[in-house]
Amino acid sequence: MTAMRFRRFRRTRPARLLLGLALAPLVTGCFASAGEESGEPTGKSGSRLRVALAFPPAENLSPYGADATILSRLGVTEGLTSLDANGSATPALARSWQRESDRSWLFTLREATFQDGTDVTPARVAAALTHATEAKPAPTALSGVTLTAAPASGVRVRITTNSPDPVLPLRLAGPALAVLSPKAYENAKGRVDPVGTATGPFELTKVTGSTAATLDRFDDYWGGLAHASGIDARFIADGTARTNALRTGQVDIAEAIPVAQAATLKTATRRETATTRTTSLQLNTSTGPFKDPKLRAAAREAVDTGALAKGVYEGHADAGTGIYGPAVTWAADQRQQPVGRAKAAVPDGTSITLATYDNRPELPEAAQVLKQQLESAGFRVELEVREYSRIESDALAGKFDAFVAARNTLVDTGDPVAVLAGDYTCDGGYNLALLCDKAVDRAVAKAEAAADTTARQDAAMAAEAEILGTDAVVPLVHQRVVTGVGSSVEGVLLDPYERTLVGTGTRR
Repeated sequence: MTAMRFRRFRRTRPARLLLGLALAPLVTGCFASAGEESGEPTGKSGSRLRVALAFPPAENLSPYGADATILSRLGVTEGLTSLDANGSATPALARSWQRESDRSWLFTLREATFQDGTDVTPARVAAALTHATEAKPAPTALSGVTLTAAPASGVRVRITTNSPDPVLPLRLAGPALAVLSPKAYENAKGRVDPVGTATGPFELTKVTGSTAATLDRFDDYWGGLAHASGIDARFIADGTARTNALRTGQVDIAEAIPVAQAATLKTATRRETATTRTTSLQLNTSTGPFKDPKLRAAAREAVDTGALAKGVYEGHADAGTGIYGPAVTWAADQRQQPVGRAKAAVPDGTSITLATYDNRPELPEAAQVLKQQLESAGFRVELEVREYSRIESDALAGKFDAFVAARNTLVDTGDPVAVLAGDYTCDGGYNLALLCDKAVDRAVAKAEAAADTTARQDAAMAAEAEILGTDAVVPLVHQRVVTGVGSSVEGVLLDPYERTLVGTGTRR
């Protein structure tokens, strides 16, 4: 720690500082709130930000799973690219790229430094991406693609894929493909350590189990000095407690305010953002009652999505229409009818286990309403609710018959096909429904192969129709997220992909 503190106060190289200032708007301006101001703070002063997050680390802040988004939202990690407000790939650690062939790309790196003081080099970037390809389970962003990275001439990295991948720059923007220094991978037990090894404007310096994390400003950040001197993050799974922490001034920013609590906040401290997040009922197609497609059809017919949107979400959501919701603006016009749905059977007292997590407070309430709807249709339902980090592994292992989950459909890559490959194919890494259907796999593979944007969207909607036809998933609502922001706070980064929250311009 002594060495870390010494490095933090050394003189920044002028050339790097000037380069960072010139390029800062590329990332920090993408999803800026109306109050954000550009430019760099004078000197190194600045208040610390107090942030309440909804999801405690589920995997010791591993950059490869659900925790990857925590790291990106806190401004710790970066990849070669990022996403702009329109979902297009923009420069991050790579300042430019070009496609050499249908399977090969060259990415030119900018001058940047890891938080342990070492330089970002092609060899180190290639090694970091190689580690990601070897992770078990594989990052969802890599579903359906085998990636190979190697240093090329100068400051370039060559990335090749086993098959044509026209959206590779989008894929590399996924939080799970963040670039870390070699030190991050030195743990003998194979755990990747993001403490002091990333490249973002804030350096993770201490993690207190699943309750808190401390971050300090990284003074050698290529994008310029952050306004805030650091972040004190608290993981508060209870939504009411998060809201109260904001209302009483204990925190400056509170994510995922429950809709039931939103009205208790002053209008000036309440921000609602349309997102690409869909809450769905995932039905276990591998074991148990819902292995029968006729019972899955019965469950789908029992669900009243309008009642969930108006009742549970109090109008802060739209009734579910598909895997993609209204925030994916092109989807509505191109949606296709589900393919080959089975005729619903009579449940006749069939017993099922329904589970969800309470980090998003609406989910237990939605599950309770679903329980009533399913029981009215003839099912017998046992409901189980836990904190997310304590239920994820059981859900992925198929220990429940049905699972209510909220999923950002574009969070992993920005590519609409990626969530289909990761969540609904035989080899998908986040397949809560345990779906393995040859027709679905073929449809998703066809979508992955489409290079033209319109053709890719059409193929994605055809694949969605195949998936919905299996009744493995019942889209419930498309969410809008409410974030609590203190009245003195400026520059909070709110985006439909929920990848960002604080950046260089965030301050109080």
